[in-house]
Amino acid sequence: MRVITGMAKGRKLQMVPGDSTRPITDRAKEALFSILGNWVEGIRVLDLFGGTGAVGIECLSRGAAFAHFVDLNRKAVETIRANLRHCQLEANATVERGDSFAFLKSYRGDPFDLIYVAPPQYQGLWSQALLLIDERPELLSADGDVIVQIHPKEETPVALQSLREYDRRKYGSVLLLFYAAAELFDDEG
Repeated sequence: MRVITGMAKGRKLQMVPGDSTRPITDRAKEALFSILGNWVEGIRVLDLFGGTGAVGIECLSRGAAFAHFVDLNRKAVETIRANLRHCQLEANATVERGDSFAFLKSYRGDPFDLIYVAPPQYQGLWSQALLLIDERPELLSADGDVIVQIHPKEETPVALQSLREYDRRKYGSVLLLFYAAAELFDDEG
């Protein structure tokens, strides 16, 4: 797995030892950043269940202002830190070893423009995280996005109040679900 473009283009990222994480496939990551385009320049990113840090690092490489990585797994945190150092992007990043749900409940800083949610598969963690983000709309900037990465078989309905799904893309075993503030869609009739 490599950084696709930007300041760290071509840098190879370390994988987290073992099988506790599921990094985004290169195909899905290329498609995701093709969709996001230049929007990532200057944004604040929250990479929950950070794993290798591939998505947040790609954002930083493309000009994101800041990325906050959260993962409970010690090996994942070490891998994210090593990947940031290798890509020379650690100056604009914070890596936190901790529970992503506790982070969502207690965070009191500036809102994020992009919240990327990619938890371990088949445990329903994605919907729990999405519900917590939905309950705390102040986590997301007014025109921010939440993107969830799951296996297509994991998808289940989630009743949301402040967020609305506006797009979905499937790339093999990766399903990306895109959410934004529901109020952005209120004028659509």
